[in-house]
Amino acid sequence: MVFLTIEQEFFNQYRLMYRPFINLVNVQLEKYQLFSSQWALLRLLMDKGPHTFVDIANFMFIEKPSVTRLVQKLVELGYVETVAGRDKREKLIQLTANGEEIVQEIKSQLKPFFEQALAGVSERDIEIATKVLANICANINR
Repeated sequence: MVFLTIEQEFFNQYRLMYRPFINLVNVQLEKYQLFSSQWALLRLLMDKGPHTFVDIANFMFIEKPSVTRLVQKLVELGYVETVAGRDKREKLIQLTANGEEIVQEIKSQLKPFFEQALAGVSERDIEIATKVLANICANINR
């Protein structure tokens, strides 16, 4: 019989939760022609305002060409637009009015899914888990 260390079990539980979670989020996003990574970008822009390609790449821990592909798709859907930044070389990505409406609609649609996923988990446990995951993320990205 194989026994996992507490650390191994933690990351195993995370892995067992992550893929099914992303898959179910993607199902919810299908009608908007979005995937979870695109949704993450829309939420970033809604919550924190316009960002440069570089800022987005750093925030999402992806390469700039990947950001370009994400943004192109969102521009095609009419959810985001590029605007001039502080100087002519800098482009900012921002939500369109349609994009802001879509973000609010998707948030409303996802709320019951998140509530169901967190059923039986106390608010305190959610706060602790959020802090733990943020600390692990910071450790990994040092």
